Amino acid sequence: MNGLLSGQLVRAGTSIGANLEEAQAAQSRADFIAKCQIALKEARETNYWLRLFQSTGLVSEDKIGNLLKESHEIISILTTIVKNSKRAKG
Repeated sequence: MNGLLSGQLVRAGTSIGANLEEAQAAQSRADFIAKCQIALKEARETNYWLRLFQSTGLVSEDKIGNLLKESHEIISILTTIVKNSKRAKG
């Protein structure tokens, strides 16, 4: 795996958890939503890097398939959290 690209993947992927951790300590609903939205953006970026690895053949299909599936699930979960939080906000 290319070192520069894998670094981008690691940064985006670890940012998801960091932002969700911050969301748990949010000072307001708006702060919570903002942190979750950032986590969602990072999840989408992570998905992009995984798809890039897949399409270029940098990582074998058997190794990337489950990661892509989990990535899609995380995006779906975060999308639901953001939508529901916005709806509850008003």
